[in-house]
Amino acid sequence: MNIRESELPGIGRKFEIITRTNEKIAIIIHDDGRREMYYYDENNHEESISNVTFNDSEARNLAAILGGMIYKPQALETIEMAFDGLVIEWFKVESSAPAIGQTIGGLGIRKKYNVTVIAILKRNMKKLLNPGPESIIDEGDTLVLSGERKELKNLISDVLSNER
Repeated sequence: MNIRESELPGIGRKFEIITRTNEKIAIIIHDDGRREMYYYDENNHEESISNVTFNDSEARNLAAILGGMIYKPQALETIEMAFDGLVIEWFKVESSAPAIGQTIGGLGIRKKYNVTVIAILKRNMKKLLNPGPESIIDEGDTLVLSGERKELKNLISDVLSNER
């Protein structure tokens, strides 16, 4: 994927994306929070054939969907994504885990384990994106975690699972 970014003075920023299959999408992020997305004719990257406009909230929801925060196919539940030592993992808090009823900060997830909780998907399907240290972890929550593999495994075995 090739991404080109440019400044649009008085408007915002423009991102032009060419996918590995040579499809072109342009995204304009306006200073007022609006986002416009344009899809181009695959044979003529100068001619937009469709577009859609999102407000800030809609754009963030779309980003969460595309980023896999909202739904992850069953087949991918145990897959980890690695990027130069960084691992992003989804983990469902097990029954009787020590973390149940505790806060992210109280457990020292960032300080003690050097792991970041990117999001929490509650059992009622409520999503907490970028949860703060006061966020409470409940049984059955799915946590989206980021850190190094060893640190993630330590966190999971110490406080998120019931295997002690």
